[in-house]
Amino acid sequence: MQANSSTPYSSRYRGYVLLILTGVYTFNFIDRQILVILQESIKGELGLSDTQLGLLTGLAFALFYVTLGIPIARFADKSNRRNIIGASLAIWSLMTALSGLAQNYIQLLLARIGVGVGEAGGSPPAHSIISDYFPPERRATALSIYSTGIYFGILIGYLGGGWLDEHLGWRMALVALGVPGVIYALILLFTVKEPVKGISDTHQAEEAKSFWEVLAVLRSKKTFVYLALACGIHTFANYGVGNFFAPFLIRVHGLSIVEVGVGMGLASGIGGMIGTFMGGYLGDRLGQKDIRWYLWIAVVAEILGFGPSAIAFFAANTTIVFAAYFLTSLLTAIYLGPCIAVTHNLIDAHKRSVASAILFLVLNIIGLGLGPLGIGAISDALSPEYGAESLRYAFCATFITGVIAMYLFYRSSQHYPEEVNVKI
Repeated sequence: MQANSSTPYSSRYRGYVLLILTGVYTFNFIDRQILVILQESIKGELGLSDTQLGLLTGLAFALFYVTLGIPIARFADKSNRRNIIGASLAIWSLMTALSGLAQNYIQLLLARIGVGVGEAGGSPPAHSIISDYFPPERRATALSIYSTGIYFGILIGYLGGGWLDEHLGWRMALVALGVPGVIYALILLFTVKEPVKGISDTHQAEEAKSFWEVLAVLRSKKTFVYLALACGIHTFANYGVGNFFAPFLIRVHGLSIVEVGVGMGLASGIGGMIGTFMGGYLGDRLGQKDIRWYLWIAVVAEILGFGPSAIAFFAANTTIVFAAYFLTSLLTAIYLGPCIAVTHNLIDAHKRSVASAILFLVLNIIGLGLGPLGIGAISDALSPEYGAESLRYAFCATFITGVIAMYLFYRSSQHYPEEVNVKI
C-alpha cells in the first residue's frame, strides 16, 4: 500500500496508527463484553434475573454510550481527536477495574454506566482519524481492520475472563483486564499524530457544523436512513444472542466457565475478525465495479447467516454448536466496515465524527440497548414453560430481525449511487 501522494504520512506510519487505534478498539470490547462471560458468576452472587443482566450488559451501558457520543464527537470534529480517544480509554479502563469492587447490583450498574461514559469518546473520533489517514478507495478496508478490534477484544475478554473467573473470581477478572488500558492510553498519546482533517479527500471539506446540521444532512440521505436502521436491527441479533450465549452454553449444554470462554473466544473472536476484514476487503474490491456492493455484501451475509444460527441454537453436540457459532460470527461481522465507509463517503471530513456517532446511536440503542434486554425479557417470560432452555427459544426472535435488516440493507443500496454522484 503506497502512501497517498497528498499526505505527508508514509505507508508504514499509517499502518502503525491503524494498529494502535485497533488496539484501542480491542480494549473497548474487552471492557464492554467482559461481563458477558462473567454474568453467570455475577448472577449467582448477586441473585439477578435475565432481565437485570440484559439491562446491565445492554441498555444501561448503551444509553450513556450513545447519547454522550454525540457531544463528544461534535467536540472531536473541532479539536484534537487523539487526545479525546486517549482520555476516554483511560476513563473506561478505570471504570472497568472499579466494577470489580461493586458490592451490589446498583453499584455494578453505576460502574457500567461509567464504562459507557468513557467509551462514548472512543470510536467516532477514531473513525474520523482513519478516514483522514486513508483515501476513499481504501477506507472500507482500513475501517474494517480497525473494527477487528471488536473481535480481538471478545477473544481476549472471553479467554482471559473465563480463566480469571475460574481461578480468581469475577471481581479480580474485571480489575486485571481494566488496568492495562490506562497504560495503553499513554502509548497512544505519545506516539500517534493528529492528522489534518480532510487531507485524504480530493474535495475541500467544509468547516464543522452543528449536530443538528449534520443530522439534517444525513436524514436527507435515504442511503443513510435505511443503512442506520439496518445496522441497528442487525445488531439486535448480534448483541441479543452474543450477550446471552455464554449463559445458554452453561445452562443448556452444561459447560464450565473455562470451556465457554475458550469455545466462544475462539469461535466468536476468530470468526468475527475474519468476517470484519472480509467485509471491508470485498466492499473495496467489488465496489470498484459497482458501489452498491458495499451494501449488497451485507444482504448476502444476512441470507447466509440463517442456517448456521439455527444450528448453533438447536444442535445437541457442542462441537457442532461452536462450529456453527464460528460461521454465524463471521457472517454477522461482514456489514460493519463497509457501512461506516458508506456513511463517511456521504459526508464531508469535518462532519465524520458526528456522522459516526449518529450511526452508532441508532445501531447501539436498537442493538446493544434493546437486544440483550429484549432477549433477556423473552427468556424470563418463557422460563416457566421451558426452564433452562428458555434462552434457546428466545434466540429465535432474531430470525425475524434478520429478514428486516436484509430488506433495509438492500433498500439502502438502491439510493447509494445517486447520493454519492456515481453513475452505474
